[in-house]
Amino acid sequence: MIDGSIIGYDGKRAVLNFTGLGNYSRLIIESVADALPHAQLRVYTPCTSDNPRLRPMLSHPNVALCTPTGRMWQHLRPVWRSYGITSQLKNDKVALYHGLSGELPLNIVKAGIPTVVTVHDLIFRRHPEYYKPIDRTIYDYKFRRACHDATRIIAISERTKLDIIEYYGTDPSKIDVIYQGCDPQFTRDVPDDEINNIKSIYQLPDRYIVSVGTVEERKNQLLAVKALPLLPTDIKLVIVGRKTPYAATIQAYANSHGLSHRIIMIDNAPFAHLPALYAGAVASTYTSRYEGFGIPVIESIGVGTPCVVATGSCLEEAGGPHTPAVDPDAPEALAQALNGIIDGTSADIALLRNYIKRFNATDFTHQIIETYQKAITQYGQRQ
Repeated sequence: MIDGSIIGYDGKRAVLNFTGLGNYSRLIIESVADALPHAQLRVYTPCTSDNPRLRPMLSHPNVALCTPTGRMWQHLRPVWRSYGITSQLKNDKVALYHGLSGELPLNIVKAGIPTVVTVHDLIFRRHPEYYKPIDRTIYDYKFRRACHDATRIIAISERTKLDIIEYYGTDPSKIDVIYQGCDPQFTRDVPDDEINNIKSIYQLPDRYIVSVGTVEERKNQLLAVKALPLLPTDIKLVIVGRKTPYAATIQAYANSHGLSHRIIMIDNAPFAHLPALYAGAVASTYTSRYEGFGIPVIESIGVGTPCVVATGSCLEEAGGPHTPAVDPDAPEALAQALNGIIDGTSADIALLRNYIKRFNATDFTHQIIETYQKAITQYGQRQ
């Protein structure tokens, strides 16, 4: 059994990333650490970070960070993650290694260690226009190689599984679809005083629509800006996320259409503020053109705020049949869906919350451990 074994993790995102991939990595490590108290979880990272989000993960007595050993690898940290880490895994007698963000060490096959890789999405293949050519080439090589080398693959949605099969010709039986669990802070009713405090901190109005996610072209927050003139005039749009140059595009459109006074942008909000930011809104939007999954949809519904999503990828899969879905180029349809939520004629929150129960942390953890055990068993049978 895997409890009592040493499990290795690619810890770069867990240590250095504050958003999606980092949240996923930390959630897996913390969940497995709780479920397998006799296992030793070693998180391999090129460097450490004074990241307060690491504290809950590192508070587990069976979790430890591991950095490059040997003088050469300390000077070649990026290369260590692709090559040098393998000898370290062997020396540490790791029973299974999990690549948490679509990558495995390129020489992992020679290590004699069963592996699992999580593939979140193949957006760089589906929408190459959002990526630099060199980045697409690197991602494609690493992801293709990882899908080939891994003992088992975790896809975070059925949409991602289909993309892996289509683009890399992977045997479907090698892929486990495990929906991402949601952080427990999004599974509660947020008290009014907490909501009011957040509204005071960010000077938010009584009624607003919130959109959470990196402010980038693919996320398509401009659609919500275009829908604003068709919504009640007291409602503002609050965009929460790290800004890219796309934020200037949004601001320019708002300026030219007299909408600047109805838009609030919040950059780098603490993770602990998100539940109240969602809960204080009359609705949320997540109208990305393509996603591997849609955790902001689950987060919003989890605290009781209906969400409108875009068609075309996995967001309908995340929100379920009762979540309104609109064309990502149709502001009129978005406004209609939002107005239905605002006036109470659509989006039964009880139905929405019942649907997202399937994304609970307990099932998520159980399925992850089940995949680990399958990987170890299958690897052993091949030897």
